[in-house]
Amino acid sequence: MLKGKKILVAPLNWGLGHATRCIPLIHALIQRGVLVYLASDGVALRLLKHEFPELPAFELPSYNVKYASKGQFFKLKMIFDSPKLLAAMAKERLAIEKLIVQEEIDGLISDNRMGALSRKVPSVFISHQLNVLSGSTTWISSTFHQEVIRRFKECWVPDFDREPNLTGRLGHLKNPRFSIRYTGPLSRFEKRDLPKKYPLMVLLSGPEPQRTFLEEKLMVELHAFEGHVLFVRGKIEDEKTKKVITTPRGSIELVNFMQSEELEKALNSSELIISRSGYTTVMDLAKLGKKPFLFLLLVNTNRCT
Repeated sequence: MLKGKKILVAPLNWGLGHATRCIPLIHALIQRGVLVYLASDGVALRLLKHEFPELPAFELPSYNVKYASKGQFFKLKMIFDSPKLLAAMAKERLAIEKLIVQEEIDGLISDNRMGALSRKVPSVFISHQLNVLSGSTTWISSTFHQEVIRRFKECWVPDFDREPNLTGRLGHLKNPRFSIRYTGPLSRFEKRDLPKKYPLMVLLSGPEPQRTFLEEKLMVELHAFEGHVLFVRGKIEDEKTKKVITTPRGSIELVNFMQSEELEKALNSSELIISRSGYTTVMDLAKLGKKPFLFLLLVNTNRCT
């Protein structure tokens, strides 16, 4: 039914998770004979180009939203950035409509790109966050997000519809006002029984400046770690870089990024994983059965929680 159809896959550039969880979806579409087109911006687009160099890829307008450097200003900065976000969504909508006509696209899959939809073709929205839990403003943020989702034909939630599940309140509504399909967790990795090469692996990504803050903190702390540490910075660049830093009690192998096959092997070869708690990472680690230490949020330059 889908063979020969042209499907545009457009993940949000907000860390790497939205792009990486689209990788198994893209593979599944290709296996079914679908002609896949890619669209995103920034590191998300660069990552997909590394993974699928043979697929046509297009750059969309960037949301260009960054977290506040200090946690107490997080909501305030989101409010100040909202006009910029709405303007980017409008530009994104125009770019998507142009692409659909230009490339004769038959369908659209948007992973959290709120402006990546069209009334010309079926448009699907992927999100694990049907409720946006933002403390005292949860009702406002959740209502806004659900209104965005309602514009799409269907919402795909990468989780299970019943308990046990991974998202809890985030991904489950009591009385949804739009069509929801639970796909099960999405991970590009497979569990493999490999010898344990790394006592500790650090895997970073996520929005700036928090990614950099956490990297700097961990590099200081890991100088006292006994053993060999694999540190994947989550910086998607044109070329892969690697260096080994000798510490008083071991060493740190520092790489800027890894592609899927290499990263799968590294994760399966590690005993303990330190990472930010993005949902895609949670899905990956659950699939691999790994023991994680998750940082929930770097709230300022001096403290992690």
